[in-house]
Amino acid sequence: MRVVLVSIYEMGRQPFGLASPAAWLRREGHEATCADISRAPLPRAAVAEADAIGFFLPMHTATRLFLRAAPRIRALNPHAAWGGYGLYAPLNEEALREAGVSAIFGGEFERGLCDWVNSLAEGVGLGYSKISLARQHFVTPERTGLPPLAQYAQLTTKEGTRRVGYTEASRGCKHLCRHCPVVPVYRGNFRVVQREVVLGDIRQQVESGAQHITFGDPDFWNGPGHAMPLVEALHAEWPELSYDATIKVEHLLKHRDLLGDLRRTGCAFVTTAVESLDDDVLTKLAKGHTRADFAEALRLTRAEGLPLAPTFIPFTPWTTVSGYGAFLRELADLELTEQVAPVQLAIRLLIPEGSLMLELAEVRAMVGSFDRTGLCYPWKNVDSRVDDLWRQVNETIQQGEKRRASRSEIFAAVARLAGENDWSPTPMASRATIPYLTEPWYC
Repeated sequence: MRVVLVSIYEMGRQPFGLASPAAWLRREGHEATCADISRAPLPRAAVAEADAIGFFLPMHTATRLFLRAAPRIRALNPHAAWGGYGLYAPLNEEALREAGVSAIFGGEFERGLCDWVNSLAEGVGLGYSKISLARQHFVTPERTGLPPLAQYAQLTTKEGTRRVGYTEASRGCKHLCRHCPVVPVYRGNFRVVQREVVLGDIRQQVESGAQHITFGDPDFWNGPGHAMPLVEALHAEWPELSYDATIKVEHLLKHRDLLGDLRRTGCAFVTTAVESLDDDVLTKLAKGHTRADFAEALRLTRAEGLPLAPTFIPFTPWTTVSGYGAFLRELADLELTEQVAPVQLAIRLLIPEGSLMLELAEVRAMVGSFDRTGLCYPWKNVDSRVDDLWRQVNETIQQGEKRRASRSEIFAAVARLAGENDWSPTPMASRATIPYLTEPWYC
């Protein structure tokens, strides 16, 4: 069977979600073409000849972009069977089926994709809909046919730029944060990718020029007994290779004795989903940490010389104009204005289908009907000035990034919008001393 696997967008990463299933499909005798159309044109000839097309949908933005692109892709081949897989596929099954997708796979999707293609080859053509949390033994991803790493996001450091590879050491998460899209699919479970598979994937990317690896796990320390031997092996084989990972605040505190090992093995920075500096909001989101916990994690990582890259959701139904100004002042007081990507100052709470936010009666009372275009439940702040501020902050950040303004300049402009005209930054390290990816994390 001729299969095309398509990625629409994944935050500037060379997609593991194409390379992994491609290896599975090829092992079973199918012809698999990988198409990352965020970085290269759609391979029209391969699409026109395909028996099946699988769309990788790991995030909200990618899913919305797929729905826009679907008619154009269908016109190239009206007869190919379509499958959708990844975190956001089962959350948006109804919209995907309306767009022509007949098979839906969530969780551990590789085996399901192979079974679906095998059934098509046998002339059965089953209409799958499956979330699998089965433990599976992975196959080393095959990245043949993907754009070169030079076309993806790069790591910027004070020494210059480093070419970035991407892999995953685990999927899912043990925790049940209400706003997180991982939770409706994995429900508190996480699954590891075997160490030899991860190292094999890193090895081929190093051979292709990678100097830094991003681990895309929802939380790298869901299983520190898996993660730490892995980075020890990474460091032993490639002492000059750096990496970054995402780790919860509570895990940074619980496993504080491992912070030095992260730094020693080449960790350039840690992304941590702080989300809010308001304890009441953190409780509603079920984050499992407080504002004080984050401050302590920040102190500990700074003591180890390990930069944190915090992410936030500053615009929620509970945000006030004065509260947003206080949020900015706290970032300044914590000397974080250079460590927070500007986009993080404008993130608005997203409530997709299946979100555990809908467990809260106050949220159910405030949301509108499901938006089939936006793929979310819309909400408005009770104070319209907050929604106006959000729009202004968004526009200011976009304009600032277009003219390549510094993070401090953008932060100051946003602070003025929030009425913080007397804001004065505490002297801090230049952004150039803090490693960052050229395409920041967001949903």
